[in-house]
Amino acid sequence: MDFANFDSAPIWLTLKLAGVTVALLLVVGTPIAWWLAHTRSRLRVFVEAVVALPLVLPPTVLGFYLLIALGPYGWLGGPVKAATGSALSFTFTGLVIASTLYSLPFVVQPLHSTFEAVGKIPLETAWSLRATRLDAFLTVASPLALRGYITAIVLGFAHTLGEFGVVLMVGGSIPGITKVISIDIYDHVEVLEYTEAHILSGGLLLFSFLVLLIVYTINRRLPIHVT
Repeated sequence: MDFANFDSAPIWLTLKLAGVTVALLLVVGTPIAWWLAHTRSRLRVFVEAVVALPLVLPPTVLGFYLLIALGPYGWLGGPVKAATGSALSFTFTGLVIASTLYSLPFVVQPLHSTFEAVGKIPLETAWSLRATRLDAFLTVASPLALRGYITAIVLGFAHTLGEFGVVLMVGGSIPGITKVISIDIYDHVEVLEYTEAHILSGGLLLFSFLVLLIVYTINRRLPIHVT
């Protein structure tokens, strides 16, 4: 293999996708996890099932429906095309949307469990000292839930790196735009370029192992306040 001609664009694109997706997931997933941990609504079971759906749904199924929704005639892609001239399918933005939905349970579930473990007593204490709900969340609940945040970030990032079916359906294989590592590996295998596929696959394998090692180490060494 000629390393001078090795195409690193899919690697950087994948890292960019994972970073943007995790940031968006924290913004979207934190309030969902917080609501799930404290609500008594009958809708809780329904929301939990929707959040966990990507864990059991075949990626191609989710990718197919997202392709329809983000396409030029979809309920989301259609208005975007009318406003901008291009739909969301086969774009980096489309990949971010698809990755956010597909990796949602890997962020929401660790945060949900951690918020439940933190309990309401620390919050009620902060409220009794006239702290607002936002202040109590930022200065009391969030620091106590640090382990959950770290686990959510690591798992969300790693899961996004390994996506294949969803990103293939929504983004295809456009170099520099939607061609991420998993798609690049598939393309190399299709043309029997096993050396390149081995290098990329081995990198993902090593990274995945390190991710699990980090998560298990955090869970052992960083205690969580339980009430």
